[in-house]
Amino acid sequence: MPVMPEQPTDRAALRRANLAWVIRVLREQGGLSRAQLAVLSGLSKATVSTLVAELTTRRLVRSGGVAAGGQGRPGQIVELDTDGARGIGLEVHLDHLAATSVDTAGNVVADRQVPFDVLSAGVERTIDKLAEVAGKELGDVVGAYPAGITVSVPGLVDTGRGVVRLAPRLRWREVPLADGLAGRLGFPLDRISVDNDANLAATAEFEAGGMRGTADLVYVTGDFGIGAGVIAGGRLVRGSIGYAGEVGHMSMDPMGPQCSCGRRGCWETQVGLAALFHALAAPGDPVSDPHRSIEERMSLIRTRAEQGDQRTLGALHQIGAALGVGVSIVVNLLSPAVVVLGGYFAALPDWLIEPARIEVAARAVVAEAAAVRVVGSELGFTAARTGGALAALSRVFEDPTQVPERSEKTEAPA
Repeated sequence: MPVMPEQPTDRAALRRANLAWVIRVLREQGGLSRAQLAVLSGLSKATVSTLVAELTTRRLVRSGGVAAGGQGRPGQIVELDTDGARGIGLEVHLDHLAATSVDTAGNVVADRQVPFDVLSAGVERTIDKLAEVAGKELGDVVGAYPAGITVSVPGLVDTGRGVVRLAPRLRWREVPLADGLAGRLGFPLDRISVDNDANLAATAEFEAGGMRGTADLVYVTGDFGIGAGVIAGGRLVRGSIGYAGEVGHMSMDPMGPQCSCGRRGCWETQVGLAALFHALAAPGDPVSDPHRSIEERMSLIRTRAEQGDQRTLGALHQIGAALGVGVSIVVNLLSPAVVVLGGYFAALPDWLIEPARIEVAARAVVAEAAAVRVVGSELGFTAARTGGALAALSRVFEDPTQVPERSEKTEAPA
């Protein structure tokens, strides 16, 4: 049963808090009658009826079927209105830009990805193209309130200002991404945010992935760069200056290959996509072709592994073992219940997860730590942008009064 948060004393703030509380109970429990909602929320029936009426005019809840069971006259079910609002997540990747929209139930209702060479384009042209992708996504939000836009970036982000402080793989430094998007889209700046890809992927896993509701988990991205999003006690951990989770730059071999950050032997140089492609394929091999999508190249690798290609199998085992060494450090440090492997790790689970588990078990400082679950993400390559869409949508869950009251015939304003 949900635990009601401390109530504010200001009347308007109290109303907002109660509206948000009703939404939270419905999100966690599913459709409920008003009587059930009153019991689970701890609010009076009269208060619940007033709040439900307001949320209905904001198209955040709607009437469902009839409640089954119980005595007396059956009650009408109140449920989330999945057509009322949308959250939009954008993704900036080395070789593509993407957008995802989710409804109030967390369902993905639209997803698009366009090939794009970020390095060649540079910052301004990339933001131009990202605004174009976002504009198309906003154009598809018909009749629903666009709660906001959250952009996923593989780098260090000042989330308060929407500035990408440093993204080595993109060669970006001090990029005011939120401002740039707001100006190009004509979309309110206070509804645009920017965050690290691993943080958003961890959020997606916690809220909508296979490990939904797991209070202590670590999500490890598998891409050209490696990062981690940490959920502890059901909350995202950012650290004192907001840059927690940069595990890809743990020094694993001080004499190893040079990393994109300028240092040597980072974990990223051992288990990032570049390391995988280098181990798997000679120059000219289709797996190394940057013009092919990551998904295409993963399909080629899977086929070779399934056919027993020795170079492929050897490389995957090597990567999986190195992955496990790094994960064991994370496990000993943070003691999560689950480590979720995302990106390309999740695309090749049959060959990467078991070697990783073996290393984690061998290096755990206590037996209980060796029992940590290591699993592949069900969200795959879409986790970060899905997390962005969920983060954008959370604005209306935290303050439902952001959504204008309107009749069913009135379209939502931008």
